[in-house]
Amino acid sequence: MAISDISSIILKDREERKSVDFEGTFLDYLNLVKENPEIPVLAHQRMYNLITGPGVETVNTDENPRLRRIYGNDVIKKYSFFKEDFFGIDQTIMKIVRYFHSASMSGEESRQVLYLVGPVGAGKSSIMEALKRALENSPPIYALKGCPMREEPLHLVPKHLRNRFEEILNVKIEGDLCPICRYRLKNEFNGEYEKFPVETVNFSVRSRKGIGVVPPVDPNNQDTSVLIGSVDISKIDLYPEDDPRVLSLNGAFNVGNRGIVEFIEVFKNETEYLHTMITATQEKSIPSPGKGSMIYFDGIILAHSNEAEWNKFKSDHTNEAILDRIVKIEVPYCLELNEEVKIYEKILKKSKFKAHISPHTIEVASMFAILTRLAPSNKVDLMTKLKIYNGEEIVEKGNMRKVDISELREESSREGMTGISTRFIMKALDTTLSESENECINPISVMETLVKFVKELAIGQEEKERYLRFIQDSVRKEYNKMLEKEITKAFIQGYREQAESLFNNYLDHAEAFINKTKIKDMNTGEELEPDEKFLRSIEEQIGITESASKGFRSDVTAYMFFVMRNGGKLDYNCYEPLKEAIEKKLTSSVKELSRIVTQARVRDKEQSEKFNAMVEEMKKNGYCDHCCNVVLKYAANNLWRD
Repeated sequence: MAISDISSIILKDREERKSVDFEGTFLDYLNLVKENPEIPVLAHQRMYNLITGPGVETVNTDENPRLRRIYGNDVIKKYSFFKEDFFGIDQTIMKIVRYFHSASMSGEESRQVLYLVGPVGAGKSSIMEALKRALENSPPIYALKGCPMREEPLHLVPKHLRNRFEEILNVKIEGDLCPICRYRLKNEFNGEYEKFPVETVNFSVRSRKGIGVVPPVDPNNQDTSVLIGSVDISKIDLYPEDDPRVLSLNGAFNVGNRGIVEFIEVFKNETEYLHTMITATQEKSIPSPGKGSMIYFDGIILAHSNEAEWNKFKSDHTNEAILDRIVKIEVPYCLELNEEVKIYEKILKKSKFKAHISPHTIEVASMFAILTRLAPSNKVDLMTKLKIYNGEEIVEKGNMRKVDISELREESSREGMTGISTRFIMKALDTTLSESENECINPISVMETLVKFVKELAIGQEEKERYLRFIQDSVRKEYNKMLEKEITKAFIQGYREQAESLFNNYLDHAEAFINKTKIKDMNTGEELEPDEKFLRSIEEQIGITESASKGFRSDVTAYMFFVMRNGGKLDYNCYEPLKEAIEKKLTSSVKELSRIVTQARVRDKEQSEKFNAMVEEMKKNGYCDHCCNVVLKYAANNLWRD
């Protein structure tokens, strides 16, 4: 791009900004409001519009079997506003949007603090940053020129005329002038409010415009001026103590008016420091510094902290007034494997690492993270539970009964509130990437890094040993299965065609068995009995006993009819247990050949051709020469042992 092109972009942007900038009298502003009654919306309504504006997708779980297994009959909404940055916390996001929706309609939530609680690295701060960023990128708002509170110009309308103005403009007027604007109206404009200047203003975190941030304050130095401003001592000699001109309204609630006030790690502060919240929420007003009157406040109060601090705060009954003004929303860790993988992929895309990442590398790290967050169950082992939470259909071994996800969730209500954080996993991935000598990382190297990191964790020995078992036993075994399946796919030419053929044959024979009919041979036209030996050869792969086989066949055929009735596509992937059985059947058919060719140091011509063809197929599936060599050596040493 030439410098002239950059120059034209700058000039065009400047012209566009001029077109949205406004400066005029209150009367000019009233003409704008008459044309567009949406201009003077309150803070919660503005935020709700910003969140829903980019689009809302209502997920039809009937059309997506995987999502139906995860969410059941729940209505799931996905918001484009959060889509690119947040994964696996759809229900948390829905609760947050529900808060803003209710608050936008002036419900009780408009007088409540939105408080997010959860473990470190779960995304609380990121959600807050997204909301603040939305305001910064939003269109400018109209405010009284020179007002430290950037307040709504309609506050100028006298109380006795508000009903008439509301009818004419089709708006609701809420709020009163701040002390400084009230003084200016009387002394600068002689009460002629129609002449008061109005301008457009933007939101900015760094410039403290419409967004006030309150970090944790030293308990020995908690000055409320951080929240509500102060009296300017240099002006005390010039004006009386109750004169508005001595006020310096630059506290977080002052600058956050019409926007956001965020309390970081809110309960690290002393309770007395939080008392401003009480009036700012329920009465929508904040104390004035010194001896001034209360000041109207229209803003979103956001707060967040970890669970330990929340539990400590709520255990003190003297905090009831604040607790009654809080909408608490839990932000747990992601428990859905596919979504956890997306989190790390998103972060890695933003980094400058150029190394090649071998297939399943991020998946393996994500598995470990989720296993540490899951609560043990008497119904299934943790790896199976992980798969169920990921939307995979799991049938109890030796039985036809599916494991119900809702039963597992009911066992532990706090799942996702403890465990390894995303930051821990990212540090492990970053370390593996930075230490890579071949510009390539793989699941084996990541598992080694995770083991090293866990050993250095400052946690109890019992928990440390449990985490190490997850990596060295559960995750490694699962990776071995994935690798074996991948090598099998690379060995079998036309793998998918063979899988589809087995799938279709199984369906034909299972349907005939259930309906007690015969199958017509496509070549000879002869009518044959369903081949139970073939059916059992598939079912045995996933431990279905002979006594449970009839129920399994009935289940499969019923599910397939359901898919067809709903316009779905039938293929070997659509029913998880049958897919697993078919893949295991194919794996077993080439297991011996895979073992011989992979382990052999000296290969004959035919074996070399098969090996080379397998390597090329694996490279098509995302492997580079280096990681392909590493995982095949690993396979030779760890798979297919006698």
